[in-house]
Amino acid sequence: MEEFSERQRRELDYHKTHAAKVAEDYRSINYQVIEGTPRKWWNAYWDIWTLLLNIPLKGKKVLVVGCGGGTDAFLFAKLGADVSAFDLSGDMLAHGIRLAAADGLNIAFDEMTAEKLAYADNSFDIVFARDILHHVDIPLTMNEIQRVAKPGGLFVVDEIYSHSITDLIRRSWLVRRAVYPVMQKFIYANRHIYITEDERKMTEKDVAEVKRHLSGIGNLKYFNFLVTRIVPDKYLRLNQLDRLLLTAMGPLGYFCAGRVMFTGKIDKSAS
Repeated sequence: MEEFSERQRRELDYHKTHAAKVAEDYRSINYQVIEGTPRKWWNAYWDIWTLLLNIPLKGKKVLVVGCGGGTDAFLFAKLGADVSAFDLSGDMLAHGIRLAAADGLNIAFDEMTAEKLAYADNSFDIVFARDILHHVDIPLTMNEIQRVAKPGGLFVVDEIYSHSITDLIRRSWLVRRAVYPVMQKFIYANRHIYITEDERKMTEKDVAEVKRHLSGIGNLKYFNFLVTRIVPDKYLRLNQLDRLLLTAMGPLGYFCAGRVMFTGKIDKSAS
């Protein structure tokens, strides 16, 4: 354990308990996001996979960063990619290893930190990061991703986000003490709340740090103006309206969104 930081130790402890709580969610693999039609254009997760479905993945070497129980690794493997996936938590990885074996998926799962990867230089065609960068040291992690990706490799990002101005409001005493606890119960209802002690939403500064390692930024989209922040995501029409509102806002989405997605080519010359 000496190799882990205090933050990483807290993450490990949290995920030991969390892995047991969500065990029922890993009884079988759900392929709906790559097989379902019509596509849910208002949902960031569906949207990022709509993008990936239009990329030739067969035979591509793919790295899934902070894979948790392996959900995204399963999807890449199902589409024919040569998949490596890692996570800090061996307890979460155990779910993925078990399900991959049951479904006959060949995925190389490894237990490691995002800040210190064991993979060789220039190994991956595609690196996929969903809801993980806000858990890690972003500069160190991006240095490692830049190292293990092939020159010009595709980096795909889908992350929770809050502009630093709106984040100041969210972290104000009134919101934290009076408003947020009530909204949290309303939004999560009976679902497991997945919020670790040290995680922080990505800000525009964090996004800029990620982009510093990339060239040719594309597919930049903002999601979740009100959904998952003030109202739960179970209402179809509200989800659709929320997405349309953010689209209509154009550049203002940069200030108002609760989630960001984008892609970029790994720039090996960036320092």
